[in-house]
Amino acid sequence: MNETFLKSIKKAHFIGIGGIGVSAIARLMLARGVSVSGSDRGSSRVTDGLAELGAQITFGHKAENISPDTNVVIYSPAVLDENPELAHARKKGIKAYTYPETLGLISEGMKTIAISGTHGKTTTTAMVAEVLAKATKSPTVIVGSLLQKSGSNFVKGESDLFVVEACEYKRSFLNLSPTILVITNIDNDHLDYYKDIDDIISAFHEIAMKVPKTGFIVADANNKNIKKALRGVKAKIIDYTKIKPRGKFELGVSGDHNIKNAKAVIAVANILKVPISATLSALKGFQGTWRRMELKGKMKSSALLYDDYAHHPTEVKATLQGFRAKFPNKNIRVVFQPHLYSRTKLLLDDFAQAFNDADEVILAPIYAAREELDPTITSEILADRMKAHHKHTGAFDGLPSIEKYINKTAKKGDVVVTMGAGNVYEIAKNILPKRKNKKV
Repeated sequence: MNETFLKSIKKAHFIGIGGIGVSAIARLMLARGVSVSGSDRGSSRVTDGLAELGAQITFGHKAENISPDTNVVIYSPAVLDENPELAHARKKGIKAYTYPETLGLISEGMKTIAISGTHGKTTTTAMVAEVLAKATKSPTVIVGSLLQKSGSNFVKGESDLFVVEACEYKRSFLNLSPTILVITNIDNDHLDYYKDIDDIISAFHEIAMKVPKTGFIVADANNKNIKKALRGVKAKIIDYTKIKPRGKFELGVSGDHNIKNAKAVIAVANILKVPISATLSALKGFQGTWRRMELKGKMKSSALLYDDYAHHPTEVKATLQGFRAKFPNKNIRVVFQPHLYSRTKLLLDDFAQAFNDADEVILAPIYAAREELDPTITSEILADRMKAHHKHTGAFDGLPSIEKYINKTAKKGDVVVTMGAGNVYEIAKNILPKRKNKKV
């Protein structure tokens, strides 16, 4: 860990502190006794947790949110140059780093295990973290979700192992220098930034080339996109698809995609000489992460309510396959909130065919996130396209109308799944009984 960099920070301000990546760095700073402030658009489970740890949180972005004693500003890559806080920091000569740049600085001098891939990297990162913790390897961990057992996206470790979720958006992961690189898969995504699949593959090729000759790349070596990304690499390639664990292989989470994730984790554990018994025990006890097939509770009707972050057709298909395997005879009803106009438009036909394991699909309006309104693509257009493959599909005008519909129609035997990368998860607090109810 770059102690020189970290020791230089007395007061850090985070723009977009509620973001799942930025907030992990804020937690790391708080754990080291750094004074932390931050701003975001609104409160959330993440900002509430940071406030409990001592962070000063402000809602709304204003120059005055940065106090005079601030000596470092860290911000999400989604923050624009004209953001008043970022502009103020630069005007005052305060050092400002993006979240990916900060990750790179923190990881210097550590044995970095970077978990990359278009899908599955959050769950795989969390699995690696749990296995290494079980084996008393004491890694420092930054994951793109909240771990179920700790409720945090950061684990403070004592060893030189650094486990980190490595995001490909805007080539962010190139700030890292991995000793072990996991590539779960390479698929079409982030097409608001990348030109096409070859552009995406080129980014993965760049990070693969950063792994030294003494390092390892864990991947499906026969996948056509990954094959291209691995051309000319110096590191040793470990094909996780060939993993056949000795002993009873059971997972605490369902789905074929999670079996693949777990095999990649076993490969990492083998490299780090973790006993297979400890690895398999940790994987059996793995409970998943926040917003990954997460049970939220039981409705008054006795219908079960789950939530999942899936927002790409491949993820949707894999997640629903997992739900169907878990509930072969239940009525699975999906409330899907498309994320980004660009993603919905470019992958329209793929989305239309991704929900075959659901009995009903309820579409919320598209969550714009960082994009401007695009009237040429809507959830109604997606619903019309989906009806060729899925008769029980409908588009609604907002989350409140969906909540009313679910409350009115949910019955015993239903499994309701809210799905998407936006704020669709907020439905749970309005349709579940007003009490903690996660165990069924």
